[in-house]
Amino acid sequence: MRFAAIADIHGNYLALEAVLADIRAHGITDIVNLGDMLSGPLDARRTIEMLMQLDAVHVLGNHDRYLLDRPPDKMGSWDRPAYDALDAAQLDWLRAQRKTRVFGDDVFLCHATPDSDEVYWLDNVHPNGTVALSPLDRIEQFAQAITQSLILCAHTHLARAVRLRDGRLIVNPGSVGSPGFRDKHPYPHVVEAGTPQARYAILERTDDAWQVTFRHVAYDHEAMAALARRNGQPELANALATGWLR
Repeated sequence: MRFAAIADIHGNYLALEAVLADIRAHGITDIVNLGDMLSGPLDARRTIEMLMQLDAVHVLGNHDRYLLDRPPDKMGSWDRPAYDALDAAQLDWLRAQRKTRVFGDDVFLCHATPDSDEVYWLDNVHPNGTVALSPLDRIEQFAQAITQSLILCAHTHLARAVRLRDGRLIVNPGSVGSPGFRDKHPYPHVVEAGTPQARYAILERTDDAWQVTFRHVAYDHEAMAALARRNGQPELANALATGWLR
């Protein structure tokens, strides 16, 4: 079994195009998408048009949910531009996606954790704003009710793989379209990938063991940085241009 995992596109259609081309170049036809597809000051409409035509398994992220569960005047600065770009049929397609899925019987899919689309799983935010790998005990607590041998999550935009003590593997493929962001919860912090490339992961099961290959894909990130700048998001523009917010 061999497939690709993508996540956290955030309306970056050029990064998505490049990642899909790289996936095809590796001869991979099966794709799972772990959510946060559209929100951001880029191009939600072009992105959802691509995703609706893609033969893939999708789950909702927290920002996808924000487009559906609140009035437009209560949406954040990343969500309102995406909402305004979408038509009713596209919102209906998004509404039809689920928060968690099982792929191929042995792969569990979620955006953040099995019970929340907003809680970091493999990473922990400390009171001083440091973002670091979570303790294994905490990681395993979230996985207690999951029987699948491979667990995929996203949300932090950071590519990670953690092998649990019982042999299960948890993988975050990293972000296709947003290499940096700032958040206030649970403490103020920033996440930065350090390079502007689009990220995804290839998962393969051989001899009853899962292996992961993380891919970094070049694309015209300067064009997306320029678009973010035109749309009034200079900090995101910096992240798209360099992988750093500052």
